[in-house]
Amino acid sequence: MNAIPENLPLIVSAFFILFARTGAVLMLLPVFSEDAVPGRIRLLIAFGMTSGIWPLQNEAALAVAQSGPLPAVLIAELLTGLAMGMIVKILFYAISMAGSIISMQIGLSAAMLFDPAQGSQVPLLSKFVTMAAAIVCMAMQVHHLWIQSIVESYNLFPIGGLPPAQDFAQMAIAAINRSMMLAVGLAAPLLIYGIVFNVALGLAARVAPAIQVFFISQPLNIMLGMALTAMTLGTVLTVFATEMGQAMLGGWR
Repeated sequence: MNAIPENLPLIVSAFFILFARTGAVLMLLPVFSEDAVPGRIRLLIAFGMTSGIWPLQNEAALAVAQSGPLPAVLIAELLTGLAMGMIVKILFYAISMAGSIISMQIGLSAAMLFDPAQGSQVPLLSKFVTMAAAIVCMAMQVHHLWIQSIVESYNLFPIGGLPPAQDFAQMAIAAINRSMMLAVGLAAPLLIYGIVFNVALGLAARVAPAIQVFFISQPLNIMLGMALTAMTLGTVLTVFATEMGQAMLGGWR
């Protein structure tokens, strides 16, 4: 009547080897790592994803669990997962930086709130744009590519091996570079608007120096900036989600 397999400790060890990498990635993935998602829910998601990966990688995990020292393997898997999740998070920060640039251009940079995801104060508009980008990414199924990258990572980084620090460092540098370039590109319409508007204000101040032009024009700046943001936001979010998808498919070099 004893249905418990004899190698149950080995199976559990192999399962937690897979869980270490999957859970580490989910700790940093956009949307999944938000503080608004309860810790128990994130834990259940990680267990569910590990259960889905188990049929694909159970033989390799069992072999590593049987031959290698478990603590060293778990640490290597955690480091690999954290490195992968950090690359995706760096790329996702592009939309947050774009939102901060837009807030500065239209005069709303002083409207701040605390963002637990970044651990600091961020402009209100930046937080709104980040949340909208997460929704658009989910709607365009970019999160499927995030999850797919976890499965495919076992082909690139076999279980039990140390993460290639040099490769991850190069990937991080490339991700930071592309993230900053994408942020500036997404905020380009508002950057052009800010330059034109402030040049016009400077000329007006030279014509009528006795009038507080910058103080009087601030409501107009906010109104025009918000209108331009509303007109371009859909395109900005779509372009960002498309770029994120290309990044996960290896389109960023």
